[in-house]
Amino acid sequence: MEETVLICEDSIEGILTGVYEAYALRKDHDRIHLQIGEADNYRLFTSYCEVQADEEKSSKVLRTIYRRFGEDAFTQLCQAMVSYDDAKADAVYHTIVTGIAGRYRGNLMDHLSDRYIQEVFRLSRSTGIEIHHLLGFLRFRELSNGILLARYSPKNDITTMLMPHFADRLPKEDFAVYDEHRKYYAVHPKGKQWYLVRGELPFTQEQEEYSQEEAQYQMLYRHFCRSIAITERENPKLQRNMLPLRFRQHMVEF
Repeated sequence: MEETVLICEDSIEGILTGVYEAYALRKDHDRIHLQIGEADNYRLFTSYCEVQADEEKSSKVLRTIYRRFGEDAFTQLCQAMVSYDDAKADAVYHTIVTGIAGRYRGNLMDHLSDRYIQEVFRLSRSTGIEIHHLLGFLRFRELSNGILLARYSPKNDITTMLMPHFADRLPKEDFAVYDEHRKYYAVHPKGKQWYLVRGELPFTQEQEEYSQEEAQYQMLYRHFCRSIAITERENPKLQRNMLPLRFRQHMVEF
């Protein structure tokens, strides 16, 4: 029997639209697969269909996930969907199929003997670790116009996962978080809801003008970091374990 591959947009909305369309086909789920982007090698006896992201369809699937599986599984599935791994779409789809079919009792994500659930768990854990790191490692700089700007280049597409935390911590600040890798940013006007803007910032990092206070605080913070360091006990290997090199590019102290 012919297999079907649904090609989805690399986003939560795109993947969940793919899940919706897969169910709409009313075929054996074992013969349907989801993938991100175009295939490198096309397989015989397989039909390929491109799926356009649809907010209404993805919202229906999202509500079903939350209602059927609970908050913990919902969070893990969302974290898996923002992973950089291209295998995420198919793993998420078949995990949802398994959960809705009721093959396991209790918490869906506890059944790691299932290869798709195990894959979603792995992707979610990797994304969760990066989110946890960046809640502490993300650095904001105050521009001359008073806006706080944070640049970063995460492996996973986690800006929407970080913004609720910083919107809660900085409700009365105008700030933005810019993903340099994916070329989009989240904007938070003070006292209002944050939103996403697709595209690059209207200025480069070299063109950024910092406020006078920001320049002083950067100097003081670097001096503080140097002053508390114990040169005789320097351990670069342990430091890299606690603070991987890839996070340091946008950190003031480095």
